[in-house]
Amino acid sequence: MPIATVNPADGETLKTFDPHPGEEVERRLAEADRAFRTYRSTSFEERARLLNAAADLLEREAAEIARVMTTEMGKTFAAAKAEAAKCVKAMRWYAAHAEGLLADEHPAGADVKDSGAVSAHVHYRPLGPVLAVMPWNFPLWQVIRFAAPALMAGNVGLLKHASNVPQTALYLGELFRRAGFPEGCFQTLLVSSGAIEGVLRDPRVVAATLTGSEPAGRSVASIAADEIKKTVLELGGSDPYIVMPSADVEAAARTAVTARVQNNGQSCIAAKRFLVHTEIYDAFAELFAAGMRELTVGDPMAAATDVGPLSSEQGRADLEELVADAVVQGAEALCGGRRPPGFERGWFYEPTVLTGVTDRMRIHREEAFGPVATLYRVRDLDDAVALANDTPFGLSSNVWTRDEAEVDRFVRDLEAGGVFVNGMTASHPALPFGGVKRSGYGRELAGHGIREFCNMTTVWRA
Repeated sequence: MPIATVNPADGETLKTFDPHPGEEVERRLAEADRAFRTYRSTSFEERARLLNAAADLLEREAAEIARVMTTEMGKTFAAAKAEAAKCVKAMRWYAAHAEGLLADEHPAGADVKDSGAVSAHVHYRPLGPVLAVMPWNFPLWQVIRFAAPALMAGNVGLLKHASNVPQTALYLGELFRRAGFPEGCFQTLLVSSGAIEGVLRDPRVVAATLTGSEPAGRSVASIAADEIKKTVLELGGSDPYIVMPSADVEAAARTAVTARVQNNGQSCIAAKRFLVHTEIYDAFAELFAAGMRELTVGDPMAAATDVGPLSSEQGRADLEELVADAVVQGAEALCGGRRPPGFERGWFYEPTVLTGVTDRMRIHREEAFGPVATLYRVRDLDDAVALANDTPFGLSSNVWTRDEAEVDRFVRDLEAGGVFVNGMTASHPALPFGGVKRSGYGRELAGHGIREFCNMTTVWRA
């Protein structure tokens, strides 16, 4: 795939970039190694000052970088500005809380007496240069949620971003330099996916984090395993959205629309499978389909637009194949199911609700990365849990119920990294984020995320 900005709203190639040659990659690896040797010893106060300076820059430039994101991957301008604001919030949160999150841990004295120690504690130390392989769908947020905790922990970062968001990638590399971070603390590697293996196998790179597809995660994890290097993976999702009879059906249906089409439907934590109790199924289906029909598809820069284009022509083709496979096997589209009329250019697709989905259909097992929802009727609580877990993914989940016993059951039995009750899944810097099964392993954000790339050192004194 070429490294280029191709506007998904019209298919026009706006800018192309030459990948960094081998000697430039080597220079940046050496720079990262040198930077870590000194940056690791900086104080939390100094790191926080630098990260807050980066947050200030991003806040001032939010509209500018939002336009770049919209042009590169098609999210609405309003969503892009909200993404930039969320990044600022996360940077300031880690600047304020990192020192406390990484404070030495002292077990009670009685707990260490049997070891012969007078005292013992756990000390958190940075690991070194970490490679971040990041996707295009949240081109700013996915990077910042790694970079903010990694830099506050004393690590340095090397970013290999998706090839269709090169301008966002270059902006991120410059953001931290302009904020005053020492040279080499955070650098963008403008390289193809084929160059990842060489970078990851380099002994100066100590770990990797990847957000992206299951095949990409499998590839990076296998290389890192061969090198015995730590990885964190956040991969695909096919999140269930369960609605039980005690729920506020109107609120659940209204939120369901947003939960499905956020980021033009291209979000790993977007609700994708809607599991509705038979008692309220018809009412929910009518409200949900009506809400999806009312959405405005169009120019992502326009204030009235709810859903912009998919990020690529191939992405739309993949989505169309999933829908066609389901329809030919008996699924019915309550709405959508086609390219919107009047859009000869760009990679647009109508918000779609499919019913009659069975386990023979690809869309039952595969992630639909676009504004397509699958709607299921469930008999009872047991049926809802079983169907929710009938997926290779386990990123997050949404449950709508006023019954606390049902909430307890969902929290206990849903195979997912999150359970969001009477609301839609969202990420927040204070809450750990990640999944199970083929959605990956490890956690980002919160204290759990900042510790992923730390050496947890036991210090024992006799």
